[in-house]
Amino acid sequence: MQAGTAKGADVLSALQLAPATSQQIEAAIQQGQAAAASQTRALPGHHLRDALMSQLEHPRWDDVAARCLACGNCTAVCPTCFCHAEADVPALDGQSSRHERVWDSCFGEAHGHLHGSNVRPDIRSRYRQWLTHKLATWHDQFGRSGCVGCGRCIAWCPVGIDLTEEVAALTAGSQP
Repeated sequence: MQAGTAKGADVLSALQLAPATSQQIEAAIQQGQAAAASQTRALPGHHLRDALMSQLEHPRWDDVAARCLACGNCTAVCPTCFCHAEADVPALDGQSSRHERVWDSCFGEAHGHLHGSNVRPDIRSRYRQWLTHKLATWHDQFGRSGCVGCGRCIAWCPVGIDLTEEVAALTAGSQP
């Protein structure tokens, strides 16, 4: 380990760690290689934006909506999700309040509520918004996909929705 500050050096010296042995280093390398080899899920590498945007009325959106609980686990664990809401938080004395930006999930029904109506009133439209934003229109905003490939959304989905399977089903046969 290497400390970046004097305080960090103090913490490291208090730990009294022994240097790693060559066997430990080799074991760590092998574990890393085995972990990388076990990662077999993948998204299409090219033209995913156009392929997804051409399938906005695909029946698969209904299929996934029937399974999705709109719990927001996928957005809670995603390192790139950034949806938020605005909230007024009153002080306990009732004399003032603070206007705060708070984390939110695009899977929540209230997230799509704008000016008296809901632009995404059902799970189908909310899931479609999440997936197409993350994997398609994110390219328009940031020049790359919003998916880093960590698999957290898959691991934390209580009903086993796998976005790589959904994308494969949505884009099967479409080559824009």
